[in-house]
Amino acid sequence: MLEEDNKIVPAKPFSRRDFLKVGGLTMASFALLNTLAGCDIFGSGEPGSEVPSSTNDPSSTPPSSTPPIDPGPDSFVFYDSLGRQMVVPKDISKVAIFGSLAQIVTFPICADNLIGLAGAFSESARPYIADKYFDLPVTGQFYVGGGSSTLNKEEIASLGPQILIDCGEPKANMAEDLDSISQDLSIPVAFIACYLDTTAYCYHKLGELLGKPEKADEVARYCERIYARTKVLSVDISLRNAKTDVLYVTGSDGLSVLASPTMHTEVFDLLVNNIADISNPSSSGNGNAVNMEQIYDWDPGTIIFAPGSIYSTVKDNPLWSGVTAIKNNRYYEVPNGPYNWFGGPPSVQRYLCMIWLAQLLYPSIAQYNVYDEVKEYFKLFYNYDLTQARFNGLLANSLGKQ
Repeated sequence: MLEEDNKIVPAKPFSRRDFLKVGGLTMASFALLNTLAGCDIFGSGEPGSEVPSSTNDPSSTPPSSTPPIDPGPDSFVFYDSLGRQMVVPKDISKVAIFGSLAQIVTFPICADNLIGLAGAFSESARPYIADKYFDLPVTGQFYVGGGSSTLNKEEIASLGPQILIDCGEPKANMAEDLDSISQDLSIPVAFIACYLDTTAYCYHKLGELLGKPEKADEVARYCERIYARTKVLSVDISLRNAKTDVLYVTGSDGLSVLASPTMHTEVFDLLVNNIADISNPSSSGNGNAVNMEQIYDWDPGTIIFAPGSIYSTVKDNPLWSGVTAIKNNRYYEVPNGPYNWFGGPPSVQRYLCMIWLAQLLYPSIAQYNVYDEVKEYFKLFYNYDLTQARFNGLLANSLGKQ
């Protein structure tokens, strides 16, 4: 609980620009990544092979205008990604989460401390997530498409969490929203930014917040290594002028696409030329509605279908028979388990997408063993030992028609 004289003090929110002022790694940075002693971005991630951390931590220094707080002997002052300071217990054993993205992000750090879920696990997650987590109550999420909230504050309060956590992209008026919920529940509510390129930062902050720095650092190192390698691959294929033109198709009728740039297309924007040329890209993971005439105008040579779209029937659909990707069997379905690897929500499972998609499209450049990389992820994030047979099943529709 926060004492009455230790209320959260709002500060100016950090925008995405604050996190990403540099706007990506320079070529000199890539060279440095490959030459620094002990750095092996294509390696196994063993001690001594990790990429040195380059994540920005905009909240590590308290805002100068923020008055100091005396947290007492059993608490400490935490600064979240919005610049808000709050008093947090040193020993946190009960954690509530604010949304589906936070559910995925926090799981490898504090699964056994969660008092509830933002949303129920799908059946596709059943093989990988222990049954005890399926039994957790669903407490809802605050930021839901369409502006409605399903967050059940009464149930959260009855479960007695010590902290409520959200991760992801900052929203308009977010500091005010979180301050209000914190006052209603009488517990601190923390936000930690988590974009594709700030994931390691997010895990370092979670480790600080939850008192689990060792596990958080292990996960952060994995994310740093995979992201840095993918950035190098991105530059390599760009310099070769070899980026593949790709269309990402969603929807049960296959008539929605993801256009860039949004949080949902961050992996795409690294690795491909997204040919969905739409002036106002939807911020929803469902994408923008289009028609067949538009798809034929783009005439993609490669298509990635979202899980649940028309991958399994498109070959026999006469409306699609003239599309180059379909004629040439250059279409694939995103792996799905325990989540859609491409996103939905756009959380840390996208690191799996980076591993899979880079080698799918650029096998001569992406020189690593996909199974080994994915197996490592499943152990680290879900404590699940992924077998070769299970891996083959996950990618059954993701390696192309033979």
